[in-house]
Amino acid sequence: MKFAMKTEIGADDRVTIEHAMKTVDADAKVDLDIAAQTVSVDSWLMPEEFLIAFYEEDYDVAIAEW
Repeated sequence: MKFAMKTEIGADDRVTIEHAMKTVDADAKVDLDIAAQTVSVDSWLMPEEFLIAFYEEDYDVAIAEW
């Protein structure tokens, strides 16, 4: 699944976002594309479950691909 970031992200956001995604699914694989302002998460869970983790860290996102 891929999330489009509405909040601009940079390299310093990588650790925070990866940690937030792993609080939802510890086995998730997380990839940030800073140039495209997207976050890809490889997990068996539903994308909506990850939205909460983004919002708890004050990131505004939308589901781009599922």
